[in-house]
Amino acid sequence: QVQLVESGGGLVQTGEFLRLSCAASRRTFRDYPMGWFRQAPGKEREFVAGITRGGGTTYYADSVKGRFTISRDNAKNTLYLEMNSLKPEDTAVYYCNGPIMQRTAGDYWGQGTQVTVSS
Repeated sequence: QVQLVESGGGLVQTGEFLRLSCAASRRTFRDYPMGWFRQAPGKEREFVAGITRGGGTTYYADSVKGRFTISRDNAKNTLYLEMNSLKPEDTAVYYCNGPIMQRTAGDYWGQGTQVTVSS
């Protein structure tokens, strides 16, 4: 069992920056490919970004490519999502998840952190 705790969400304006963090409870975090997902009001949860166990490969949803960066620090059991040039359509609850299989979520979810982008 791995517990995941997200932080870093908030209210920002269009074009601003936020950095999300996800702290994992166990060292086995480093054995898992990890990802970020998001769910906007009235919409299904969707894949945002993924990263391999060692962090060497990252991949993104087309809607965030070039603006968001996923990374991880396995020594700190922490996953990150840097979000630049935020848009109102990025407003959602963001969740970290693992172990992911490509763009499919795994068993472990955090509680989510709200990101709101005002226009």
